[in-house]
Amino acid sequence: MFENRVEAGRQLVVELESLRGQDAVVLGLPRGGVPVADEVAKALGLPLDVIVVRKLGVPFQPEVAMGAIGEGGVRVLDSDLIARIRITEADLSAVEERERATLEARIARLRRGRPRVDLHGRTAVIVDDGVATGSTARAACRVARHLGAARVVLAVPVGPRDGLSDFRDADEVVAVFAPAQFSAVGYHYRDFAPTTEDEVIVRLDAAARRSQQSGADAELPDCDIDVTIPAGSAALEGHLHLPDPVSGVVMFAHGSGSSRHSPRNRFVADVLYDAGLGTLLLDLLTPEEELQRSNVFDIELLARRLAAATTWLRQRSETAASRIGYFGASTGAGAALLAAADPEMSISAVVSRGGRPDLAGPGLEAVTAPTLLIVGGNDPVVLDLNRQALATLRCPKELTVVAGATHLFEEPGTLSEVALLARDWFSRYLASPATDDIDDPEGERR
Repeated sequence: MFENRVEAGRQLVVELESLRGQDAVVLGLPRGGVPVADEVAKALGLPLDVIVVRKLGVPFQPEVAMGAIGEGGVRVLDSDLIARIRITEADLSAVEERERATLEARIARLRRGRPRVDLHGRTAVIVDDGVATGSTARAACRVARHLGAARVVLAVPVGPRDGLSDFRDADEVVAVFAPAQFSAVGYHYRDFAPTTEDEVIVRLDAAARRSQQSGADAELPDCDIDVTIPAGSAALEGHLHLPDPVSGVVMFAHGSGSSRHSPRNRFVADVLYDAGLGTLLLDLLTPEEELQRSNVFDIELLARRLAAATTWLRQRSETAASRIGYFGASTGAGAALLAAADPEMSISAVVSRGGRPDLAGPGLEAVTAPTLLIVGGNDPVVLDLNRQALATLRCPKELTVVAGATHLFEEPGTLSEVALLARDWFSRYLASPATDDIDDPEGERR
């Protein structure tokens, strides 16, 4: 079982090592295939793009595909099926016109003006988070060929053994796990939360930047590495991503039931990195400690661990002079605020997403770092707790309510709003010494 799509992508890389250094393009199927494809592309140093397809369903039985369409006016038809069930050209045109409009709208949202990566003469690596019936994957493989791919590889973390062995639309099929008994892709993931369109866009934008940086004279990022951080008798796992140069670093304290691989936190981290900020995603508990549920709500323990990681970060040569901020989610926000209350940490800014600042207890009054509280408008209990915390805080502070959002900000566009709010706050207080002269915020806004 995979922890999430990120881990699935990292395992898939092992199966695709032969593509390193090849003239290949990694194509993620939106939306769930893109986080997997992104890990593959980063690890192998290959360009990342999406391949957007739409099924052409039979008019009187839409779940049955009579063909598919893709970018560049590509249309792939099952001529035998169309003839057998007597689909007229008018019927076909009506279906295609409707699906083409949906396809083009989705492409416009995902690409945001970025050109499609040229596939002519190259190997197209079609990546999804798994295969069940395989209809979408077949359509994507056919579209890739029509777009000029010389070779097509289908790569997935998991799929049914029979279905993958009989898959004829790719020159090669690669899978990490192909069980004989298969029910659904999601059963093979601990975290199979939906991938948002916002996350897809951020990953594609980041991949485009990587491609621009890959020129001979380009400067590569200072570091993008997994790290192990000592915290007393424990060893905490994290991921450090720093631009060069780095003026500020944001450390993430996730909530209960989440991890450093959280797609939501990784999404926010990518937005912050794009703004020139370093990020440290870390787990404040070891896997063994997480099994004991009480540890997840031991805010003092989590705050001590965050403080230890802060000390570790300040001891690194490349971050010793950097300002540090905390981004806390849910219970992690309580730990972030409690750690920030320690004057020895010298924290420059705090952002709480759907947080529980009340869990910081009396420590709230000792926080001096400018603090932004972000809460969903449809999260009434947490919103009330944050309003009480706002009244208690004595630092520069602000409460922003994201309309229509629930606790996890899963609604379309709401996580993007969180990321942009956090970006602006941290850029204001971490990016440069000149930010000290900015007027202090106060109050609540929507």
